[in-house]
Amino acid sequence: MRILIVGAGQVGYFLCERLSLEGHEVTLVDRDQDHLKKAQDRLNVLGIHGNGASAETLEKAAIKEIEIFIAVTDLDEVNILACLLAREYGVPTRIARVKSIEYTGQGAMLSKEKLGIDLLINPNEAVADEIVKIAGKAGAFDVAEFVEGQVHFLGYRIGPASPLCNLTLQELGELRGMYRFLVTAITRQGKTLIPRGDDIIQAGDSIFIFAHQKDLPAIQYMLKLEEEKKRPRTPRIFILGGGHIGRRIASALENRRFDVRLVDHDESRCEKLSAQLKRSMVIHAEGTDVGTLVEEGVDNADVFIAVTDNDETNILCSLLGRQHGVRRTLTLVNKPELLRLAPTLGIDACVSPRQAAASAILKYVRRGNIISVTAIEESNAEVLELLVRKDSSILGKHLKELLFPNGAIIGAIVHAQGYEIPNGESVLQAGDRVVIFALPGALAQVERFFE
Repeated sequence: MRILIVGAGQVGYFLCERLSLEGHEVTLVDRDQDHLKKAQDRLNVLGIHGNGASAETLEKAAIKEIEIFIAVTDLDEVNILACLLAREYGVPTRIARVKSIEYTGQGAMLSKEKLGIDLLINPNEAVADEIVKIAGKAGAFDVAEFVEGQVHFLGYRIGPASPLCNLTLQELGELRGMYRFLVTAITRQGKTLIPRGDDIIQAGDSIFIFAHQKDLPAIQYMLKLEEEKKRPRTPRIFILGGGHIGRRIASALENRRFDVRLVDHDESRCEKLSAQLKRSMVIHAEGTDVGTLVEEGVDNADVFIAVTDNDETNILCSLLGRQHGVRRTLTLVNKPELLRLAPTLGIDACVSPRQAAASAILKYVRRGNIISVTAIEESNAEVLELLVRKDSSILGKHLKELLFPNGAIIGAIVHAQGYEIPNGESVLQAGDRVVIFALPGALAQVERFFE
């Protein structure tokens, strides 16, 4: 497909990287020559220098031949205006990133329907929702849900004391009578591999698994995650940062009956938060004021979530929380270089707004039978949920008989009457929902396989 992306920042660059790897014809528009040169030097994209909200610039980018238009600059108004221009040129699919809740909030005066835009994605809302999911899954650093929440995709870090450490995938397979899950990928020293039976899980690895919702308690028990043990009290969560992201997280978690304590350095903001939140305790303090936080119970917290506007503050305060007894730390990180560094310092999960926004955007560039897609930052891969069509040539055949693309693996199959973690004897049926882990080079082949 021919795709035009306006904005060469973090989200735009990430989308260019993923989409060009899949073989799409990607054109990138930006006013910053340095950003364009970086993208053109490293990626297979065509760069056009200019204003993405200018008809003249868009015509230079062959806007009339574009199938998907994505505007992801840092300015909401530029993104919206660019999409309106794309609509006038007849581009079929138009996507804009916006930060203001005036466009995405309930009862917004200028909704996506009124603007004629297919997707308005707010990265702050997307990342807040992702953090809420991770906070609810003990020990996981990455969480995604598919098939209306039936199938879960989870990332776990393997330490020296992990029960899975030094086991082969074949030995793990022998446990599947009790624990129904599938290890789909292992990330080791920055490289991701789809494992075979003789591959060994090592300390320092990150593993990614598929499991059904019903099997999660047994898997948590197998992993011996301390957080999953029953406690006599409600789980306690500290949130550092009372901006839009922090408030959205607090509201969602208090609705789940967590003991939420939100910390912010701005006194006036704390007063507003106290009025807006129902059950959360709002604390006026700096994130580095360990004495105050200990007095408020941070040393007995189950999760510490740092979501201020400063990456370094989030990382530092998360480490301080860990030093003072917090069981898990979830950290908002914007800068790609810090996103890779933070887990090596002992932070349990790092979440990126660009990743959350990109995951929401990517599914709009897929063809018909793809229901959902999630981008996985640490593994540089994607998880797709597909629908098996009635006229598919793969119906009624055992998986071992099919030539499934290298670099991809089927993690779960949901039938009309049940689900299964697949093996070579599994058979796909019309209407099945299939969840797949795929490396970038295999995505186009996976789509063709299910056509």
